[in-house]
Amino acid sequence: MSVKEKALKERIPPSERQPSRLNLDRNTVLTVVPILTLVIIALVLGLFTKNFLTVRNAINVLEQASVLALLAMGISAVLVSGGIDLSMPANLSLGAVVGAIYMRDGGNLVVSALIMVGVCTLIGVVNGYAVANLKMIPFVVTLAMQFVAVGAATALTGSISIGDLPMTFIDAVQFRLFNIPVYSLIVIVLTIVFYLIMTRSYFGRWLYAVGTNPKAARVSGVPSNSVIFGAYVFAGLTAGLAAVISVGRLMSASALMAGDNLVLDVIASAVVGGVSIFGGAGSPLGAALGALLITLISNSMNMMRVSYYLTLVLKGAVIIIFVWLNSRRK
Repeated sequence: MSVKEKALKERIPPSERQPSRLNLDRNTVLTVVPILTLVIIALVLGLFTKNFLTVRNAINVLEQASVLALLAMGISAVLVSGGIDLSMPANLSLGAVVGAIYMRDGGNLVVSALIMVGVCTLIGVVNGYAVANLKMIPFVVTLAMQFVAVGAATALTGSISIGDLPMTFIDAVQFRLFNIPVYSLIVIVLTIVFYLIMTRSYFGRWLYAVGTNPKAARVSGVPSNSVIFGAYVFAGLTAGLAAVISVGRLMSASALMAGDNLVLDVIASAVVGGVSIFGGAGSPLGAALGALLITLISNSMNMMRVSYYLTLVLKGAVIIIFVWLNSRRK
C-alpha cells in the first residue's frame, strides 16, 4: 500500500470503513441456493425413503427430469427478460403430434424430428412477435396460445393417441450409454451451452439488462425488442427438443401428453432454481437444477406412497416459499 493510500485510509473514520467480506454476485447466490437445497433434500429423503439413494433411482430421476429441465431452461430466458410463457407444454404437445403423424405415415425420421422442433419454434416466433413488436401482455398472449395449441392438437388427433411409431426412432431416442439415456447426457451438455450463452454472450447480457430495467436498457442502445423476441423463440426451441424426447420415451404422441400440471412444474423448476419472476436474475443452470429438485420431490413422494394431491400441495408450498425468498432478495 502506497503512502497516499495509507493517508486516505487514515482520514476515513473506522465506523465508515467498508468491512472486508466476500461479495457474491446475485446470480451466483441464486445458483448456489438450489444446489444446496437439492443436496439437503436428497440426504433427508435418503434417510427416510428405502432404495432412494441408489444408482438405479438416480438414473431414473435423471431420465424423468430431462424433459422438464429443457422446458425450465426455455422459460428461464423468458422470465429473465421480464415475461412469461404459459404455452410451452401445449406447444410441446402440438409439435409432437404433428411430427408423430408425419412419422406414422411413413415420413423420414430425421425430418419428423425437425418438424417437431420447427412447429414449436414457430409458436415461439408468434409469441415473441406479439410480445416484442405488438406490445401485447405476455400472460394473455401465451395463455391464448396454450388454448390454440391444445385445440389444434386435439383436432389433428381426434383425442386419440398417435401410436405405431417406427421402432428405429424410439430406439434412437432411448439409446443408453453406460446405462444412462443419451438424451439425458445431451440435456446436460445443452445446459452447459445455454448457461455459457446466458452468461458470456452479448445476447445473455442484453437479456439481463432488459429484465432488470427495460427503459435503461433501451436508452443504453440494447435492442430490447429483438432480445425479447429471441427469448420466446428460444423457449419454443427448447419445447421442440423436449417434444422429440417425449415422443421417443412415451412411444406415442397425444394432445394431452404434456399434462395439465406441467405448467406448474415448469414454473416451479425455474423459481426454485433461482430464476426471478421479476426479471433480470437467474440462469439455465439454476432452472435445470430446479427441475431436478422438483422431479426428486415427485419421485420420493411416489416411493413413499404419498397421495398425488398431497404432492401438488407440497409443490405449491415450495413455489410460495421460493417466490417469497426471491422477493426478499429483490
